[in-house]
Parts: sequence; C-alpha cells; structure tokens
Amino acid sequence: MKKLAIGIDIGGSHISCAACNIDKKKYLPETFSEKDLDNQGTSDEIFNVWRRTIQSTINKVGMGKVSGIGFAMPGPFDYVNGIAMFKGNNKKYENLYGIDVPAVLRKALSLPSDFPIRFINDATAFAIGEDWMGKACGTANSLSITLGTGFGSAFLSNRMPITSGENVPETGAVWHLPFETGNVDDYFSTRGLLNRYVERTGKQLSGVKELAQLTTNDAVAQELFVDFGHKMGVFLKPWIEKSKIEVLVIGGNISNAFGLFGKHLQNYLSENSVKIRIEVSELKETASMIGSSILTDDIYYEQLKPILATM
Repeated sequence: MKKLAIGIDIGGSHISCAACNIDKKKYLPETFSEKDLDNQGTSDEIFNVWRRTIQSTINKVGMGKVSGIGFAMPGPFDYVNGIAMFKGNNKKYENLYGIDVPAVLRKALSLPSDFPIRFINDATAFAIGEDWMGKACGTANSLSITLGTGFGSAFLSNRMPITSGENVPETGAVWHLPFETGNVDDYFSTRGLLNRYVERTGKQLSGVKELAQLTTNDAVAQELFVDFGHKMGVFLKPWIEKSKIEVLVIGGNISNAFGLFGKHLQNYLSENSVKIRIEVSELKETASMIGSSILTDDIYYEQLKPILATM
C-alpha cells in the first residue's frame, strides 16, 4: 500500500526532505535527508543535489510505499504547473527559470510520467504543517509567519489558505506591504534588524543570534528587539482582527529570539483589546515538509488547486 508521502523544503542554500504517513498523521524523522547546495549553480548541479537527497529518503522507505512528492518552494513559481519563474538580479535558483521541474525530476528519479509531484509556496506549507500537526492544530483561523531573511506569511481558515478577499492582503502575503520607510520585508527581517543596529552604532554584526547575545549589556540591542515586537503588533493588528485570527504561529530563525521581542508583541495586542494566542513553532522547518507532503492527498489537493494559481 502506497501510504507514505515525501515532503520537501527548498531553502536558499539547502534541500531537506522526509516522509510522512498521511493516513496516520505521522512524521517519520528516521527518513530525513538534507544536503547543502549553491542556488546560483547550473540547473544540472541543482537538480543533481535534489535528486540525491530525494533518492536518499526514498531508499529509506522503499519506492513501493511512496504515493507522491510535495515541494515547499519559494516564489516566484508556477505552483500549479511546476514551472520555475525565478529570474534576474541574481535571484536564487534563477538558472531554473522556465524549467518543468516535475518532468526533470521524474526522469532523474525514474518515476512514471503520472507520478504526483506537486508544489506550494514555502510559507503556506509551513502554515499547513502547523495547522495539521503543530501549534495551530484545532483552530479555525490561524496566521503563521516565518521571520528570517524575509517575512513569510500565510492565513488559513478551516485548513485552506486564504489568498483573496478583503480580510487578507493580495495573495495572502504581507512582505511587500509598505511599512516605515520601506516595506514589511525590509523591516521585520534579519537585514532590517542588523541595518538598524549599524545605523545606531556603526557596528556590523554577523546575524540576529549575535545581536541577541549583546542584549545582556547593550542598550541599543535591547531597544531594537523591543521595537521589533511592538511594531510587529502595530502592523499585524488590523489583519488579525479582519481575519479573526485565533493563533499566531511564529517560525524562522528570528523566532529563536522570541524571548526578547515576544512580550512586547503580546503586550501591544493585549493593550489594544486583541485576544490571540501567540506560539513559537516547535516543528520549525519540519512544518514545511509536513505541509508539502499533504499535497499528495488528492481530495485536499483538488480543493487547494484553484488557490495555488493565486500564489
């Protein structure tokens, strides 16, 4: 019986994958495989790393048990047809532009021409994974965000992503919305935090982890995290209210510093009469693999397919 699905998370410099038992709602950590890669490499180089990583997981479970493969993929991407749309300005994976990814992978992995290989936005996959097996499980309306090199987001209502209507931004993504002197992605991201630290101190840091470590005796670092949490509350409040969000799930590398900004986010929302549960993801990138594996459920996928075209 083909009861296992392989979920894949494509990051900026790596690919991670693992199998899930959809029927039993179970992630199988023993099937996990991961490899680093150069997102500026040739298409052959990228696909070779992908192939070897996916094959590693397939070997751990046996091809006869695998019902399909789901990808959590950053955009721009044609999620319905599996065509890469990365192009220009040294974008990640730009050498995949215009390539029919399922066709290449089926050939590379010696899979039948009708073998399901499906795709979804990475932030949405994270949200679906959290809704299915994580901190958003059991809620009707959730908002999941990933904080790191950018600001990923996905609104879910009754298991389905919401990408249109007056209650969410267009496509359900918030990263492009204006905030302060730039946009949300510029402000609530690693570069946003580090750029503001440089502006205040003239010192360049390696990452948010280093900034967090400075908070024990650096007033500027402390103030930046207070500001980060407070202003995130300012930005998210109207969307939380419009969409009747019950739980906000936070993932991404910056979530590791939640202890430094979380209470300021919670305080702002509470002081403005917004009742919401705020949770830090425990699944982390595993949520994206779980969320993408669910694409192999034909019933769920048919409901999802029209929404994929709007991402």
